[in-house]
Amino acid sequence: MNKLTKVMQDCVNKGEKAFIPYIMAGDGGLDRLKGQLMFLEKNGATAVELGIPFSDPVADGPVIQQAGIRSLEKGTTLKDILKKVTEIKNDVNIPIILMGYTNSIMAYGLKEFIEDCLHAGIAGCIIPDLPIEEETVFSSIKTAGITLIRLVTLTSSMDRITEITAGAEGFIYAVTVKGITGTRDTFGGDVGEYLKQVKELSPVPVLAGFGISTPEHVRNAIQSCDGVIVGSKIIECFETGKKEHITELISASKILVQK
Repeated sequence: MNKLTKVMQDCVNKGEKAFIPYIMAGDGGLDRLKGQLMFLEKNGATAVELGIPFSDPVADGPVIQQAGIRSLEKGTTLKDILKKVTEIKNDVNIPIILMGYTNSIMAYGLKEFIEDCLHAGIAGCIIPDLPIEEETVFSSIKTAGITLIRLVTLTSSMDRITEITAGAEGFIYAVTVKGITGTRDTFGGDVGEYLKQVKELSPVPVLAGFGISTPEHVRNAIQSCDGVIVGSKIIECFETGKKEHITELISASKILVQK
């Protein structure tokens, strides 16, 4: 069984909620990566989403965009990232999910990308600009045993969500805002109902992402789904050295859910 799939199923079986932080690979230099991953694992992260810096990240808000710029300025490449993950894979036990755009993967070469991902122990991939109609181009990723995570959005119709969730692997990434990533003060009143509807349709766990930036956001979201993904706030905390706030966010996912 794929490592990510097993971890997600274990969460469900234990009645626990998943917490997946997002970090940008190479932000501040790849030498920071091992320490960041080990900190997140030690403090209870279920898995880690590892961003590939890209020059035109259409889904990313300003915090993640700036992290990508800082990484690119350090000369970070996808090959460098996979090499570094390969070097440290025996020190990190939680699954690593790569998040990157189709251009980055195609420029790398799909066959070489899959081979290097397997060598690095990558458990999953999130490709936000890949619609399910074009997944066949990347079907060899799934064939190789790497989970390909699908996304649904607030603007997706129920028919579209049904189509996306059918045959999904690992978990469904449920986008909770109409727009790009980034911290938010509040969410629309329809988000909870939307998450519950996606969860009813999905054969795999449903995780909420985009805009979640406070312990309260985490506690609210997990009432309606199986966990959360937090990106911009995690990057901010690492950048400012306020790692205790990361611990607070992860701890918020461990509360008992109201029945």
